[in-house]
Amino acid sequence: MTHATPSLPVVPRLEAWRAAAKGDFGLIVVPGVIWGASFLFIAEGLHATGPHGVAFFRILAGFLTLLAFPAARTPIAWEAWPRIALLGVLWMAIPLTLFPYAEQRISSAMAGMLNGAVPLFATAIAALLARRAPSRTVLTGLAVGMSGVVLVALPNLRDGGAHLDGVLLVLVAITLYGISINIARPLQMEYGALPVLVRALGFAAVLTAPLGIPEVLHGTWTLMPLVSLLTLGMLGTGIAYVIGTVAAGRLGAARASASIFITAPVALLLGMLVLHEHVAVLSIVGAITCIAGAMIIRRPDA
Repeated sequence: MTHATPSLPVVPRLEAWRAAAKGDFGLIVVPGVIWGASFLFIAEGLHATGPHGVAFFRILAGFLTLLAFPAARTPIAWEAWPRIALLGVLWMAIPLTLFPYAEQRISSAMAGMLNGAVPLFATAIAALLARRAPSRTVLTGLAVGMSGVVLVALPNLRDGGAHLDGVLLVLVAITLYGISINIARPLQMEYGALPVLVRALGFAAVLTAPLGIPEVLHGTWTLMPLVSLLTLGMLGTGIAYVIGTVAAGRLGAARASASIFITAPVALLLGMLVLHEHVAVLSIVGAITCIAGAMIIRRPDA
């Protein structure tokens, strides 16, 4: 979720897990693991270059990776390009720059757990755009999920200072994700996920280049940050979207979006095991609460 799924990240129902059990488990798990690991890769990349360098590197690598797939090069009508350019700003350039800035202030595990609230923000923004009051079930899910966001952030809010800034940066990023997902959905339904994504990434690469290229050129590069950012870009901003698109085509968007449940636990485990980050129990409870709220939102009777 430093990443959004190729289509609107509706939370899957029980059928998702039944489908996974029949042999499509990898299509759900692999993108979730890749996106969950992205927060570790960002942390490692920051050892070599600054936030703008991390953002530009991953965006460019993701763009070039997706460009290699013929499906991504499918033509798109010119009237769709302004909206795609807007996605390049709101979905890619700004959020993917905010996350590295956030991880200079909070742990990668914390950033990953907060990112789990993307479905909540997307649902709330969709209701605002539709100017229609959500159902009681959706309102309940939003209340539960947003309380989870508060619990995740609370230990950092108590610390104040840079920790609070980091939390706010992530919240701005996932709010932009929520807006972008609602812009992207009709475009992806008309033209396909990969053609929209690759063009949005192209715009984002141009936008992040002026600040990103100098940071990359003046970075202190060693093997681990280089491999981390290559993996982040090629897999997290590239291949994971291809797998997600295949999953959406085979399982349906709702089932494929089961990946969103995997990102936060993976980010938490990698942060604790690899980076030896300390995570408050209250934050872990909050992350679980966020997931519970998202599940409520997408119940069949919602």
